[in-house]
Amino acid sequence: MIAKLTGTLDSFAHDHAVIDVGGVGYLVLASTRTLSALGAIGDPVVVHVEMQVSDDAIRLIGFASAEERDWFRLLTSVQGVGARVALAILSVLTGDELHRAVASGDKAMVARANGVGPKLALRIVNELKDKAGGIVLGAATGLAPVVGGAGVDAVSALLNLGFRPSEASAAVAQAEAELGPDASLDALVRIALKKAAR
Repeated sequence: MIAKLTGTLDSFAHDHAVIDVGGVGYLVLASTRTLSALGAIGDPVVVHVEMQVSDDAIRLIGFASAEERDWFRLLTSVQGVGARVALAILSVLTGDELHRAVASGDKAMVARANGVGPKLALRIVNELKDKAGGIVLGAATGLAPVVGGAGVDAVSALLNLGFRPSEASAAVAQAEAELGPDASLDALVRIALKKAAR
C-alpha cells in the first residue's frame, strides 16, 4: 500500500497531478483544494495518499493533509459516495466546514458539491453524524482534531457526562459558532449544555 508520496510536482490538470518520485511519475487524483495547495510545477511536494484497487485499475488519490484523507475515508464509507463524489465534496468544503455541516445536519451545505443531490446529502449527514465525532476527539481515534483545543476539551467533557459523540460535537460546534474561536472551556461547556438540553 502507498500511504505518502514525496517528490516533485511534474504536471497537473483540473482533477489530478503527476508527482515525480525518483524518476517515476505517479498520477494522483485530487480535490481542487489539494491541487491548489501543491504549488508550481517543479516544486517539492508531499502528498498523503489513499490507494484504491479494483478489478480493472489501481488509483491513487492524493491529499494535502492527513485530515482531508480521513474525511475522504469517512465519505467513501457512505453508500453511493465514490472517490469522485468525495473529492467533489472536499473541493468545496474544508474539513471544519464539513464537520459543522455533519454535526448540525446541514444537508444543503453538503449538496453544494457537484454530483451530490439532496437525498445523497441527507444520507451523508445522517450516516456520518456519529462517525464524525471521532474526528473531533482526535486522540481517541488517531485522527486529526477539527476544532481547537478548548473545543476538543469541551466535547470530552460532554462525553464524560454521557452524551453521544454526535450530540457532543453538534452542541460544541453550536457553542463555538455563538461564542467565537477564542471562547474559554468553561463558557463552551456551559453554552453547549444549554444547546444540548433543547
